[in-house]
Amino acid sequence: MKTSKRLLPVTALFAFALGACGPAADAPEPPAEVTVAVQEAPGCFLRGATPAEAAERASPLDSATVVLGNAEAKVCYGAPSMNDREIMGELVPFDEPWRTGANEATGLHLTFPATVAGVPLQPGSYSLYTIPTSGDWEVVVNAEHERWGIPINEEVRGMDIGSATVTPETISAPVERMRFSFDQISDTEAHLVMEWETTRLRIPVVHTGG
Repeated sequence: MKTSKRLLPVTALFAFALGACGPAADAPEPPAEVTVAVQEAPGCFLRGATPAEAAERASPLDSATVVLGNAEAKVCYGAPSMNDREIMGELVPFDEPWRTGANEATGLHLTFPATVAGVPLQPGSYSLYTIPTSGDWEVVVNAEHERWGIPINEEVRGMDIGSATVTPETISAPVERMRFSFDQISDTEAHLVMEWETTRLRIPVVHTGG
């Protein structure tokens, strides 16, 4: 028994072809781009001064930040100048704790778990100081950051968390005003770099996850 074939009108065929070429009504839309906000570190601690007043000090307040693993590390410090003085071994004595800055203690704010100069730390705020020598320097992480930078006495040192030795570098062009910066090595590692006079000190900061 033969079966008969029904021919579609030309207009119906044209409409069918258009529908086949056009986008499907139920095709999924591409996913929207997701932006994840960087977790920001808190502001710098100041004792008895506003940020505007701190900016006018002889050693003005300064800071530097880096993003590791979508979270921020921030260093806050007072930035002294050479002013025709000999710095290392003179203004900054060897073999004595130095706040590594001026005014308030040099603060380090972490929004992620990290090692700093190899010292393991949880997210939080800390202070840093160094013990310069004519050779390697000791970098010390302290639990108390909301304090004036001196004296670094037994009470202050009783809050030390850990320390490590770091070998300084000599730079050819003198740096007039002390500065900190971050040299990013990878998505999870940076060096916190201190430069003043002809000395450069690199302090490794590594995001350890979480």
